Amino acid sequence: MALRTRTLVAAKWLADAVKCNRVGPSLRVLDTSWYLPKLKRNAKKEFKQKHIPGAAFFDIDQCCDKTSPLDHMLPTERAFADYVGNLGINNDTHVVVYDASDFGSFSSPRVWWMFRVFGHMSVSVLNGGLKNWVHEGYEVTAKYSKPEPADFRATLNGTWVKTYDDILDNLESKQFQVVDARPAGRFRGTDSEPRDNTEPGHIPGSVNMPFKSFQAPSGLTLPREELAGLFQRAGVDLGRPICVSCGSGVTACHIALAAHLCGHPGASVYDGAWSEWYTRAVPEDVISDGRGKHV
Repeated sequence: MALRTRTLVAAKWLADAVKCNRVGPSLRVLDTSWYLPKLKRNAKKEFKQKHIPGAAFFDIDQCCDKTSPLDHMLPTERAFADYVGNLGINNDTHVVVYDASDFGSFSSPRVWWMFRVFGHMSVSVLNGGLKNWVHEGYEVTAKYSKPEPADFRATLNGTWVKTYDDILDNLESKQFQVVDARPAGRFRGTDSEPRDNTEPGHIPGSVNMPFKSFQAPSGLTLPREELAGLFQRAGVDLGRPICVSCGSGVTACHIALAAHLCGHPGASVYDGAWSEWYTRAVPEDVISDGRGKHV
């Protein structure tokens, strides 16, 4: 497979590209860091202090549908095209995304999926993120040069996005498997949700595959054989349609990425995720070992 279309790129590959001054219109690097508010980390401020040379900052709370009451829902085609065009990305640009999470990757698979759902397949995730980049001894910088704007055309693949009504209908039709990336305690309903006014639990019939399980302690993504084993043990059939979910549609994309690496490139995302389901579902459709939903 050509380097331009590798799903994962190694730190050494990107470091060589930076060293050879290949970062530009044909190769853009994006720091896509985003954190839950309870962590009290300011991703944009951290980017200004330390990032991979040549990187620009992609803010998922800015590149979103600002008319929605839900967090960072997908923007329109026009809004996405304008946002990434202002980051110097055109339709021929190879985009490499990473984040600065302590896990290795947290939010970068979401942006990887966003590019793909808007028709841009030349996008890769930096394996291990900034955590592994620093561990391997590569340079970071505070210097930033705003890229020259470029023209980007976006075409949304609506089949890769599921709505509340799609999930509701699927409770009966069972046309696709729903896989949830939240930690096991939140999925079961025994640990609290990080958002106010939202109790834990899960969608009926959904399966839990916590996003952290796809990464080694180093932050590197597990080998394909190990990823495939995780799906098998969870009872997820990679030969059937998959829809992924989580708290707000971010870590769900770890499952989409892992499925893609295992040869299942078309996982859809329930963009409203648990935040929307908990708000709209009837109490009996909130499955919890804890208190359950208040009426």
